[in-house]
Amino acid sequence: MRKKLLLIQPVVEAYRERPDISFPTEPLALEIIAGLTPADWEIQVIDERLEALKTEDPEEADLVGLTAYTSTAPRAYEIAGTYKKRGIPVVMGGVHATMLPEEALDYVDTVVTGEAENIWGKVISDFEARDMQRVYNGGNPDLTTMPKPRRDVIPSHYHYPGSAIQTGRGCPHNCDFCAVTGFNGFRRRKFPLEEALEEFEAIPQSVVAFLDDNLIGYSKKDIDYALGLFRGIIDRGIKKIWWTQTSFHIAQHEILKYAAKSGCRMVSIGIEAENPTALREMNKKLNLKLVNNAQYEDLFALMHEYGVAVDGGFIYGLDADTPETLERRTDFIINSELDIGRISPLTPLPGTRLFERMRKEGRLIHTNFPDDWELYDLQNIVFKPASMEPEELTEIVGESKKQVYSEAVIEEKFQKTRKNTDEVTAHMVKSFNLGYLRIARILGIIN
Repeated sequence: MRKKLLLIQPVVEAYRERPDISFPTEPLALEIIAGLTPADWEIQVIDERLEALKTEDPEEADLVGLTAYTSTAPRAYEIAGTYKKRGIPVVMGGVHATMLPEEALDYVDTVVTGEAENIWGKVISDFEARDMQRVYNGGNPDLTTMPKPRRDVIPSHYHYPGSAIQTGRGCPHNCDFCAVTGFNGFRRRKFPLEEALEEFEAIPQSVVAFLDDNLIGYSKKDIDYALGLFRGIIDRGIKKIWWTQTSFHIAQHEILKYAAKSGCRMVSIGIEAENPTALREMNKKLNLKLVNNAQYEDLFALMHEYGVAVDGGFIYGLDADTPETLERRTDFIINSELDIGRISPLTPLPGTRLFERMRKEGRLIHTNFPDDWELYDLQNIVFKPASMEPEELTEIVGESKKQVYSEAVIEEKFQKTRKNTDEVTAHMVKSFNLGYLRIARILGIIN
C-alpha cells in the first residue's frame, strides 16, 4: 500500500483562501520536497492561500510536512497539533524552524533546518524504518545537481502555475534586517548552468519568476554565471518573459543588455531608503554609493532603456527615520520614475542582527511567542521606533500606502511605464501594483 505525504503551506488568517492576493508563484520549496520523495509515495499539497486545511476533518496522511515563515509559524503549529493528536508524525522545515528549532520542537515531531536536498532522503528512510530523529540539519550544501520540482502536485489555479525556478541560493549583501543570510548563507551557491537552462526551458508557462535571493550576485563568478544564463536562454531560442530579485548590480550595461534580451521585464530591488544614515544603519553598502536621488533616477532610466521595470522595496521605521524623512520617502516613490513601490515597516525577524539588537535593547513590543509571531508579517509595527511612537509609525505607514497604492497613482505609474518601456511590461507593473492595493484593502488600510 502506498504511503501518503501531505505537504502544507500555512498562511495567516487574513490571507487564508485568498487566491486574489496570492503571490504570483507556487510554493517551489514544497514542489522540491515532492521531487525528492521516492516515487512510491502519494503526495498531496495544500496551499492555504488557495484552500484552507479543514482542521476538524483533516486530510488523511502517513506523514505531514510543513514549511513556514515567521508570521505563519503559529498556524503551522496549530496544524501540527491537529495531526499529532491523531498520531501522525509531523515534520517542519523552512526559515522559522531553522532559526528557532527548539521552539518548533515543542509543536512538531521533527525539524529539518537549512536546505533539504541532502537530508530529505534520510528523513523518509528513517520514517519508513520507524526511527525518525528529532532534528536533521540540511545546512547549505554545494548545489551540484539541480533539484527536479514536482510541478504536477500543485493546484492549477495560481496566477502563474508552474512558473517558479531557482538557479542558486544565498545573498552576499548581509543586510542587518534580512534573514536570507542566516538561512541560505552569504555566498551565492549556484546550480549547474546547463541543468538550470534545461529546467527553465521545460517550464510550459510563458511567464517565469526566478526566486533566487539575488540572481546577479556580487563576485565576478556570479556575474559570469548570470551572463551565461542569459546568453544560454537567447542561444536556445527560449521565448519567455521573466522577473527576479536582484540588486543594482544588474545595471552594469552588459548584464542588463543580455538580461533584457533573454526576456527580463521586471526586477525587484531593495532600495530601502534614500537617506544615507538609514542605509548605513542597515549595512546597505551598495545603495550607499547610489543614495543621491538623481543617481537612482539615472538607474531607473537605464533600466527603462532596455524595457525593464523596477519594483523597489522601501522600509519605514529605521532608527534614522523621522516623520519628515518618511514623508520625503513617500514623495520619492510617487514622483520618481520608479514603476512599483513596495512599502514595508521595519520588521525584526528571528535570526537577524536586527532582532537580536532590538531584543537586547528591550524594544520588541509583541513578545508573547509563538502566538505573536503572526504579527511579524511585514505589515505590523512590532517594535519601539527610535524617533516616534509605534502608533505614529503605524499611522504614517498606513497613510503612505493609501497614497502609493491609490488607483490614481497606480494609473499614473502604468502610463509612465508604458511610455518608458512597452505595453507588456506596463501591464505586468499594473498587475503587481493592483495586488498591493488588494492587500491593503483586505488589511483595512485602504477602503
